[in-house]
Amino acid sequence: MIDRELLPDAELEALLSDVRQSSPFYQAKFATLSVKKFSDLPFTTKSELLQDQLQHPPYGSIISQPLEQYSRLHQTSGTTTGQPLRWLDTPRGWGSLIDCWVQIFHHVGVCPADRIMFPFSFGPFLGFWTAFEAAMKMGCLVLPGGGLTTSARLRMMLDHQATVICCTPTYALRLVEAAEAESLDLVNSSIQKLVVAGEPGGSIPGTREIIANAFGAAVYDHYGMTEIGPVAVEPAGAPPGMLVLNDFYRAEIVNPTTGENVHDGETGELVLTNPRREGSALVRYRTGDMVRGEQTAQGLFLHGGIIGRTDDMIHIRGNNLYPSAIEAIVRRFPEIAEFEIIVAQNGPLADLVLKIETTHTHVVSALQQAVRNELLFRPEVILVPAGTLPRFEMKSKRVSYQNGN
Repeated sequence: MIDRELLPDAELEALLSDVRQSSPFYQAKFATLSVKKFSDLPFTTKSELLQDQLQHPPYGSIISQPLEQYSRLHQTSGTTTGQPLRWLDTPRGWGSLIDCWVQIFHHVGVCPADRIMFPFSFGPFLGFWTAFEAAMKMGCLVLPGGGLTTSARLRMMLDHQATVICCTPTYALRLVEAAEAESLDLVNSSIQKLVVAGEPGGSIPGTREIIANAFGAAVYDHYGMTEIGPVAVEPAGAPPGMLVLNDFYRAEIVNPTTGENVHDGETGELVLTNPRREGSALVRYRTGDMVRGEQTAQGLFLHGGIIGRTDDMIHIRGNNLYPSAIEAIVRRFPEIAEFEIIVAQNGPLADLVLKIETTHTHVVSALQQAVRNELLFRPEVILVPAGTLPRFEMKSKRVSYQNGN
């Protein structure tokens, strides 16, 4: 049994007691353990959870309440593993996620007088469901944009004088592109804030600058996961990065290879425990997201937001980098409407190909030189006609792999 005095707080003690008594997944995981402190507990990984759901379909053995106690189902996209991870919530656990978003909205200065536009179709993943309900709880007017074209969504947010938009950075850029094509004035519209999530773009200076300038509005980054919940937000007035909601999460940053905690200011993998998500909480969950954190008076601050995912790292001619490093360079060139990254494995070393949509041919050599200066390799850059690269409503998929010639 863990020494009570070595637990970070009573809320974690209650969580561990609950999962030991009621969650078959954690009963089996902790059965033979003899640990003295919280950091001695084993990590929980996504691969474990997926395997558990295969062995105990459809929801796995992690749930700690009778099935009839659950009222919400969500699932991950499955883009990384090919298999979605299903996640259930009780009304009380769901309420804690809504409370997370109420706190997020307070951090970015949203108030009951705001009109919040959600310009996408809600899917089975968690993305912005709890934001929608939190906005209603706060008394905001919510504007659902599902089932509409991008053009219709733009006119809806302008007709109803939306003040806040919630979407991915990629879709914010798509809205900008569509508004320019239709000569719609976003800068002088009622829109004051965008809360973006689902991709690193919200913390990439070039990406956020394009969005902010096009809308004449402030851009705030947000981070969350279906299986964990809404985790962090960029508070108004803070430097680029995000603050973890320490009322709801216990966060650690570890070396992804050794599992040991890293020091303040060092880069590592974010590990989270969410004791308030009743019935489906996770203990020391390895998110796979790389961050550089610092403990502040408000809590753990993630400088620069999410740097990248451990499983998204690209290996190019001896260089290890995340796609966000490429995006950070591409977005310095506002002439580029959209781009795609191709990792071409034509021999023992991979090459990187960038497809870009632009009518400005001089950008090709300038982009190649910028990548070479910062990342120490020269990519092949291919111009493609306007509108030929895919656009995304939710998470973008800009990286593909090619093997052979």
